[in-house]
Amino acid sequence: MPLTIRPLAPADRPAWDNLYQGYADFYKVEQTPQMRDRVFGWLMDADHECNGMVAVNDDGRLIGLAHFRPFASPLRAATNGFLDDLFVDPAVRGSGAADALINAVADVARDKGWLTLRWITADNNYRARGVYDKLATRTMWVTYDLKP
Repeated sequence: MPLTIRPLAPADRPAWDNLYQGYADFYKVEQTPQMRDRVFGWLMDADHECNGMVAVNDDGRLIGLAHFRPFASPLRAATNGFLDDLFVDPAVRGSGAADALINAVADVARDKGWLTLRWITADNNYRARGVYDKLATRTMWVTYDLKP
């Protein structure tokens, strides 16, 4: 399936909404239209740190999304990239869209001189981990969340 990876655009909003809601549903995160409004606003704001890419099939339909941003690594005195969200329409999984999105974000990371591109996934997200294990190195780090 021929794919195009490109930056998210304002006209992508309806299709992006559907994909992002699918992502939230996958992780069982309650998400409101107001939350999606906020995130899409961030993605459309050139001064905000969040960026978005989409995978588009040969029919012009959005089939995947990736959201990413820079983050500072004081210990290494460098800027890294963080891939916050990656989602591909379940109907087209296996199309190469996830690989293409990750590679496109990696290209941005190289262009910006980021030292590392990092992301996390659920331990039981076996299908995605199969893709990630081919593209990146699994680390030894354990993550923690503290709710202030």
